Amino acid sequence: MKEHQIQVRVRYSETDQMSVVYHGNYVPYFEMGRVEWLRNKGISYKSLEESGIALPIVSMTINYKKPARYDDLLTVITKFKNQTSVKIEFDCEIRNENNELLTTAHFILVFVDVNLGKAIQPPKYILDIMND
Repeated sequence: MKEHQIQVRVRYSETDQMSVVYHGNYVPYFEMGRVEWLRNKGISYKSLEESGIALPIVSMTINYKKPARYDDLLTVITKFKNQTSVKIEFDCEIRNENNELLTTAHFILVFVDVNLGKAIQPPKYILDIMND
C-alpha cells in the first residue's frame, strides 16, 4: 500500500481570529500522516529513533488551495512517492468532509545516523518495506 489516510479534527487553538487554520498548523497534520504511514507499514518512528536513525525534513513545499476551519474533520492523505539512496519522498494532501482539496504538499526526508550526524542508507528491512 503506497497510500495511507488519517483523520484529524481541527481544534480551536489551531485557528486564527477568523476560525481559519493558521498556515503553520498544517505541518503537524502532515507529520501525523507520515508517522502513521510508517506505522501502517510496520515501522515505528519511535523504534527508528531508538535504533539511532532519524528522518528530518530537508525540503517541504505546501500549496494552500482552500482554508480548513475550526471543527472541520480533515482527511490527511499520505502517498509514498520515491525512495532513493538516503532520501524518501512523500506527496500529501488534505481534504475536508466534502472531499474538497484544501492543501497539497511534497516532503523530502533523509535517513540520518543520529550518533554520526550523517545521512545514511536506510536499513534493509526498511528498503524491503518501501519496495513492497
